[in-house]
Amino acid sequence: MLRLIGSHYHFRRAVPVAVQARLGRTEISLSLQTQSKLVARERAAALYARTGLLFEKAKTMETDLSREEMITLLTEQGKIIAEQEELLTLADDAFRAEKRALQADHAMTLMNQVQKEGAFISFATDSLKALEARLQSMMQKVFTDSAVSKKEKDMLREQIKNLSTLIVDLGKHRPAAPADAPIGSPVEDEQPKARKPTSPPLSVMAEKFVFADKDKSEDTKKATRKTVALFIEAFGDMPVKQITGTVAGEFFDLLSDLPATHGKGRTGLPIREAVAQARERGQEIVSGKTVKNHFSRLSALWMHLVQREMADRNPWAGWDFNITKKIVRRGWTDDELTLLAHTPWNGTSVSHTTWTGIINVGMFTGMRLGEICNLRKQDIEIIEEVPCFHVRPHPEDNWSPKTSAGTRIIPIHSHLLAMEGLDLLRDTGEHSLFPDLTVSSTGERGDNFARSFSKHKKRLGLPDAVTFHSFRHTVSTKLRNQEAHIRELWIDTVLGHEASHKSQGTMNYTSGIEVANLKQVIEALTYPPECIMPF
Repeated sequence: MLRLIGSHYHFRRAVPVAVQARLGRTEISLSLQTQSKLVARERAAALYARTGLLFEKAKTMETDLSREEMITLLTEQGKIIAEQEELLTLADDAFRAEKRALQADHAMTLMNQVQKEGAFISFATDSLKALEARLQSMMQKVFTDSAVSKKEKDMLREQIKNLSTLIVDLGKHRPAAPADAPIGSPVEDEQPKARKPTSPPLSVMAEKFVFADKDKSEDTKKATRKTVALFIEAFGDMPVKQITGTVAGEFFDLLSDLPATHGKGRTGLPIREAVAQARERGQEIVSGKTVKNHFSRLSALWMHLVQREMADRNPWAGWDFNITKKIVRRGWTDDELTLLAHTPWNGTSVSHTTWTGIINVGMFTGMRLGEICNLRKQDIEIIEEVPCFHVRPHPEDNWSPKTSAGTRIIPIHSHLLAMEGLDLLRDTGEHSLFPDLTVSSTGERGDNFARSFSKHKKRLGLPDAVTFHSFRHTVSTKLRNQEAHIRELWIDTVLGHEASHKSQGTMNYTSGIEVANLKQVIEALTYPPECIMPF
């Protein structure tokens, strides 16, 4: 169970009654030393797995333990606690070091900016004093020296006018030279160089506020990278203050005429050439929803910039998008599932085992396609004597569930365990559960299955409202139509949804739901035999 005590999260797990006497305690409780719920979930998941192994080891020992066996068991228990405390200490040290580094970097940036502005102000001040003195001298000569001819007075008045303009420009931080200043005059000799723009480029701001944000999901980061890459390809890495509504409008026009196939192949035309070709050939273009998604990602970034006064306004907000064709996704009907189950698939992009396995796992868990494709053999665990899928971040693959609630335990349905061709509990020596899945250029694992499923669905004549994600709708609908004893919170936990009621008590309760209750939810899923795809 995950509990918030004070300002920090704690891990607490009851020791099974059968091994309480051997371990000498009724529960294991440890501080996770973090205020972040996401970090606490990851640490608690690791502790849950380790304590589960400890309980299993304790159960396998004889009833009457020898002194040596008792020492071994207590040593293992102590090691788990010591390792976790050491891990928490290292994590906190790393966080403090990173925070100090960011503060130092910010201080250096501010100091450099102050130095540059100070140098310019000093230069501008000296220049203004010299120009004012020259202006006063000229004015005095014009109005007091009667020996000056009319032509000379006109020339002096023109120089006065030019000097006045220069003073105004310097006051606005825009140094300028008079058009007719005499050669060798103080104005020409002291003319300042044009300042470089201080506004940071788009790529730097995207890195700071999106790509480096640990709270942003990998899906959000990948989608934003695609949007930023499209903009930079079209306009270059512009300073954010120069990206106005005019630039946003040009980008809108480009995206609105972008071919639907752009970026989906290994090679492709630059964005402007691709748009020109699509217009000429009348190719299918991206939907209004796609354009809206690109603008929404940039608008989310600009919210940070406007708030910090790094941009004057948000040029990506307030646009109208042509979204006339809105498809409402729904679950599968029994007739559609029967058609899918009994229509042979003869593709070669993935094996028959992978094809059938992914579809069955989707039907009996409601997991997202990305979660299924990223399952590893080590993600199948025995928890409280129940085989489970453990959906969690993969640091080695830079993959994580879509939301913090996506990190969860899902008991494996008895139908999946009984499928001989799937062999979920057999050690195959493979790292991934479905090893023949490929990874796209954007890092999406299972892109070969996703493309094949979409094409196969179209060949069957299934409607656009039905997709692989529809398995998730089907599971949710079936579970919520079951008996009243299956609680809404249990269903949300299985599906990885945030609880609808987010009180602290609800959060603690959700984190401590027993695996037996989750298994009860999963086993409530049933389908007519003809709807299930055989191996």
